[in-house]
Amino acid sequence: MKNEVLIRSNAVASAAAPDGRTRDRVAQLLLERGAATAAELGAQLGLSSAAIRKHLDAMLADQLVEARESRSLAPRGRGRPAKTFVLTAAAREAFPHFYDGLATAALRWIADQCGPEAVTAFAATQVAALEDRCRTALAEAGDDPIARAEALAEALTAEGYAANATTIATGGQLCQHHCPVAHVAAEFPQLCDAETAVIQRLVGSHVQRLATIAHGDGVCTTHIPGPSREQVPTTVRTDR
Repeated sequence: MKNEVLIRSNAVASAAAPDGRTRDRVAQLLLERGAATAAELGAQLGLSSAAIRKHLDAMLADQLVEARESRSLAPRGRGRPAKTFVLTAAAREAFPHFYDGLATAALRWIADQCGPEAVTAFAATQVAALEDRCRTALAEAGDDPIARAEALAEALTAEGYAANATTIATGGQLCQHHCPVAHVAAEFPQLCDAETAVIQRLVGSHVQRLATIAHGDGVCTTHIPGPSREQVPTTVRTDR
């Protein structure tokens, strides 16, 4: 009887382990992408729709992901619109964070004792070392802002930000899928402002923050405008 119980326990454990690993892969993929549909996750992980939905249902029950209505500009066909899935704040806590409640308490003390300007100065000091390391990584990236953004994405990924850069119609877009200080920056946006200033200095172009994880968005998104197109002067004929 004991042997039967032991065999059943081992079977349950061996079955649960692959499920856990798959859900870790789902979580990692959602961290990198910000949001994805069940079909997109299944295609990326090589799983059937039924299999991926089983994992997503379990993660929904554990409050590790949440479902949102998918936004698409394409004409919608028959049936229900596809839902996209994003990580919850609780799920993000499983990934490395370098600041905790003590950092928040310290910043509150600084703000109370010295004012918000002191928090801004502190934030700038904190990102100075990151800027130096990234600047070294960009040494051979050239002067083109988009090329520098791509090199910066690699440098930020090495720092734990899971970043990538893409070219879009209006220039470039730098996306950071993880923020080590998101829970602190939610209360002190000076941290996000200091980081945006670093990105602007490193790419050598004006940038615009469109979204941040600290404010509830799935990804920190920074727009890098492309070079403006100069108009070619019209040649005026002077033949007489």
